[in-house]
Amino acid sequence: MATNDRLSEVFAALADPTRRAILARLTEGEATVNDLAAPFPVSLQAISKHLKVLERAGLIARGRDAQWRPCRLDPAPLRDVADWMEQYRRFWDERYASLDTYLKDLQTRETEQ
Repeated sequence: MATNDRLSEVFAALADPTRRAILARLTEGEATVNDLAAPFPVSLQAISKHLKVLERAGLIARGRDAQWRPCRLDPAPLRDVADWMEQYRRFWDERYASLDTYLKDLQTRETEQ
């Protein structure tokens, strides 16, 4: 899959607050579908659909332990997002530095008058 397509899938998966909460829970360690569903007022089927979206985006992996299928976080796609966003952080850092310089120049001019 192309990087941009992968990013699109990851951003689409992260767009839902339930899926973000599931990922946050998985930062604490593996969990079963029942564990992940517990805090939400939705069916297990709905949580399973959310997990499929996260899995398709590569954000989680499912293991197999007897009859259990524990889920775990796979942070690699989040690194891709962070790398993509880094270029915009640099852009905004440069803009803020320019704004800071401009404001200091204005302040200097005001104090000289």
